[in-house]
Amino acid sequence: MAQMKYLIEVEKPKDALDGRPSVGPVYRSVFAKDGFPPPIPGMDSCWDIFRSSVEKYPDNPMLGRREIVNGMPGQYVWITYKQVYDLVIKVGNSIRSRGVEPGGKCGIYGANCSEWIVSMEACNAHGLFCVPLYDTLGVGAVEYIICHAEVSIAFVEEKKIPELLKTFPNSTKYMKTIVSFGKVAPEQREQIENFGLTVYSWEEFLKLLITKDVYLSYLPLAHIFDRVIEELFISHGASIGFWRGDIKLLLEDIGELKPTIFCAVPRVLDRIRSGLMQKIASGSFLKQKLFNVAYSYKLKSMKKGHSHDEASPLCDKIIFDKVKQGLGGNVRLILSGAAPLAIHVEAFLRVVSCAHVLQGYGLTETCAGTFVSLPNEMTMLGTVGPPAPNVDVCLESVPEMNYDALSSTPRGEICIRGKTLFSGYYKQEDLTKEVLIDGWFHTGDIGEWQHDGSLKIIDRKKNIFKLSQGEYVAVENLENIYVLASAVDSIWVYGNSFESFLVAVINPNNNALENWAKEHGVGGDFNSLCENPKAKEYILGELSKTGKEKKLKGFEFVKSVHLDPEPFDIERDLLTPTYKKKRPQLLKYYQDVIDKMYKSAS
Repeated sequence: MAQMKYLIEVEKPKDALDGRPSVGPVYRSVFAKDGFPPPIPGMDSCWDIFRSSVEKYPDNPMLGRREIVNGMPGQYVWITYKQVYDLVIKVGNSIRSRGVEPGGKCGIYGANCSEWIVSMEACNAHGLFCVPLYDTLGVGAVEYIICHAEVSIAFVEEKKIPELLKTFPNSTKYMKTIVSFGKVAPEQREQIENFGLTVYSWEEFLKLLITKDVYLSYLPLAHIFDRVIEELFISHGASIGFWRGDIKLLLEDIGELKPTIFCAVPRVLDRIRSGLMQKIASGSFLKQKLFNVAYSYKLKSMKKGHSHDEASPLCDKIIFDKVKQGLGGNVRLILSGAAPLAIHVEAFLRVVSCAHVLQGYGLTETCAGTFVSLPNEMTMLGTVGPPAPNVDVCLESVPEMNYDALSSTPRGEICIRGKTLFSGYYKQEDLTKEVLIDGWFHTGDIGEWQHDGSLKIIDRKKNIFKLSQGEYVAVENLENIYVLASAVDSIWVYGNSFESFLVAVINPNNNALENWAKEHGVGGDFNSLCENPKAKEYILGELSKTGKEKKLKGFEFVKSVHLDPEPFDIERDLLTPTYKKKRPQLLKYYQDVIDKMYKSAS
């Protein structure tokens, strides 16, 4: 055969051999005489084709359809490459939110239209297999393809929904979600949902993952905790509402804004719990009993491993929904930081808030969150969870506080290494060298590793002093223990090297103190009760009881207390903006009280 103009022969013909028929010459295009053209760099899939075109031609018209005006076809209306891309991203994310993972099968059933292309590109974007169903196929063929390919989500032309319904119930073995290119008639929706499937109109599906989170901004923006959270919300295009600046009106602001995520410091969560407990105590005996039974049942169920929303749906609906509504009704996550959250407060909120309650830990020097506890892990109560996946962490022994990083229960100063660390303190080179050693940031906080890999903050390296008999006291650890007493809302423990025992200033729990007074025939309002010597004896007894339960050493027991009816606050400069105790300022403010306690008790 004469040489053909546009072909070149690259292999000779082969005669029949071993039962195989003969084969003619192998030809290649003359334009590839020097070899096949190399692939276009970065063009490895159909998604790359679309993505590349969006980058190069964002404003070019891509998909068009004729608009219908007064029943008559009009001009073509176009959407650009960038507009199509935005739709594809929304559809792809919505598909994934329905539990369809890469490698999943997505059916598309209908005539040519822009929604067909958008759905196809969404599949390309997420590594899903696009299973086309010709709009001319009969019911039997449609059912066979859906079942054979194991299609889990199907996009369907509106007028084809009746045909798809004819494949039920066989196709529902795999198919769990249906998305109409148009609308969904009420009777169709009912029929589909009766088979356990979820159905969306095209517009509903596009809105499925619009960022719906709302955040209440009340923690100081000057503090890294709130700053990082708000940056996160901004990155997701979420909403941020600001409080009115009055802590007493915070719950009212929450009720109006209805946030979905609520970040707090322990002091605020303590107040929320105390307020709820007072409401419960003021209710009838039956209501108190119902609450206590529901609380115990759900807590026990959660400790068995059930998630908070599965532990007791009935209790949530009948008892705890009122708490949820008190927080606006939409809160799904409560995050505590800036200071340790008492275990009893965390457990209480995990049960009654109907939301995930997590505790985190971080510092300005580490760009906030370095640890955070995990949802539904009740073993992590009282801990800040495991490290974030962007840092290394170790504990360094602190011999003067008897903390050993190599003991069977490792305890020591928390040291952090990673790219999220600060580079140093501005114009404070000496201080920088003090805390940044060989790439490790020494936090000054004392941690204890738990068996599951979570970390418990147990002390502060600087919050240690020596009593006159030479015993070291880790004061923050003691305060975390004593605050477990139900009669105590807040406590500041004090001691120094000139005295042999500890004293404390306490904000007593209003409800607990008044109930004690009622039971013991002691009169007076809350303020006068705080001055009553018998009330001080009662509170001191509660501290001793808690201390014995926690096996405190003799020198760790508080010997004298002062009851202050006014909570420690920022206004008197007793707390930081994140409600941490300012110990030097507390000593200055209560110096006369401290002197009197030591004088009377010695």
